[in-house]
Amino acid sequence: MRIRTTLATTAAALAIAVAPAFAVSPHFINASATLNADGSLSVSFKEVGLGNNQRIDYEADAMATATYQCFNRGGHNPSAGNKTTVLEDVSAFATFTSGRNGNVNGMLTIDPPGPGTFTCPPGQRLVGPFDVSYTDVSIIDTTNGITESIPGTFS
Repeated sequence: MRIRTTLATTAAALAIAVAPAFAVSPHFINASATLNADGSLSVSFKEVGLGNNQRIDYEADAMATATYQCFNRGGHNPSAGNKTTVLEDVSAFATFTSGRNGNVNGMLTIDPPGPGTFTCPPGQRLVGPFDVSYTDVSIIDTTNGITESIPGTFS
């Protein structure tokens, strides 16, 4: 009887001592954004405290502006009226799996907004986007409801 009591007490003590090692506390330790030559935005991040081998859904969001113009066959923009600037919320989505260490290092690429319904007159072609910029950039762990804002304007 005494051995059973000792074993039960020891097992309970070990369970209490080991429990914090298994606790998860997801949080971002860094997040950054870089404007690419093609006008897209790469959002890189590292999140830790996720637990081992967990599938985590991510969303990168931003407010983007992009300008599109019409050019003639000679490669010139014949009229200042033949352009439009688009302002739009843009996003990218991906799922990553945390490793045995409970971390995710990831990158999502957000594309600039398209020209919408803007079209060029006959004999001209649509070119762009030009002057692309992104603000209000964030990375969101949608699985755990955690958001990390990335300050600045990327243009």
